[in-house]
Amino acid sequence: MIIKLLEPLVVKKEVIENLSSEIKKLGHEFVYYNTKTTDVEELKERAKDADILMIANNPLPNEVIEVAKNLKMISVAFTGFDHIGTLAKERGIVVCNAAGYANNAVAELVIGLTLDLMRNINKCNSVIRKGGTIAGLIGGEVKGKTIGIVGTGRIGTMTANLFKCMGANLIGYDITENPKAIELGLKYVDIDTLMKTSDIISLHLPLNDSTRGFISKEKLSLMKETSILINCARGAVVDNNALAEILNEEKIAGAGIDVFDMEPPIPSDYPLLNAKNTILTPHVAFASHESMIIRAEIAFDNVNKYLAGTPINVVKL
Repeated sequence: MIIKLLEPLVVKKEVIENLSSEIKKLGHEFVYYNTKTTDVEELKERAKDADILMIANNPLPNEVIEVAKNLKMISVAFTGFDHIGTLAKERGIVVCNAAGYANNAVAELVIGLTLDLMRNINKCNSVIRKGGTIAGLIGGEVKGKTIGIVGTGRIGTMTANLFKCMGANLIGYDITENPKAIELGLKYVDIDTLMKTSDIISLHLPLNDSTRGFISKEKLSLMKETSILINCARGAVVDNNALAEILNEEKIAGAGIDVFDMEPPIPSDYPLLNAKNTILTPHVAFASHESMIIRAEIAFDNVNKYLAGTPINVVKL
């Protein structure tokens, strides 16, 4: 079989060579592209003769899948897979993801964004460099606050655990209750109650038809003026125009946002770029040196297991 890694995985070349050695030993051809492209024609050229494709979060549109006539399996070195064209499902192509590789990295960035907003870290940095003082920069503590976890899967539960270690109270919302979250002391409530009572809301929802725009203007309007929203999940689970409006009207205290309605670079007229009391990061929650190695290992393991006839991490498209 011809197996192609269509984009870099942000690890050293030696890591790729080591991880691909098993594929080569079995007599398969492995091709690695160490440059990233979103050009559809270039992607077509790269993918056209592949039996197996490996990607990260680079879009794989239907036009590319269409020309890959031999394509049987896609290994996604990423948790989400909504960037894969619908043709993969229509053709019955097996898709495996790397869920779990960045659990810790994402959870830690949630904490970082929360602390930045609550302790005015960015503002303090700017003020001290301009000769300023503590005036107006008194912050708040996480201890004793109520944390609302929306989506209590592995990342949401790990985030809840970090907040618990800081002395916070935990409530959560999900369509399915997670026993591990309950063990932490998290109490499940309906979404409106969570929005109304949380001091800090952290989103951990996947993006699908039922979650797109789930955090609507109506739900955002339920939040307390002193509360903050953190989104390190998927941008489109929030009505971000409404969020920008509510922030500018100072109806909530702030927001830490790592994900948007599109991948960076973000257009200059995007409302959140100019919203008050925001900390914005360019979709980096998943990206730590440690997590990049873990996801590469999982992505190659997906391929090896598929070749062995025992596929793992298969997702439902």
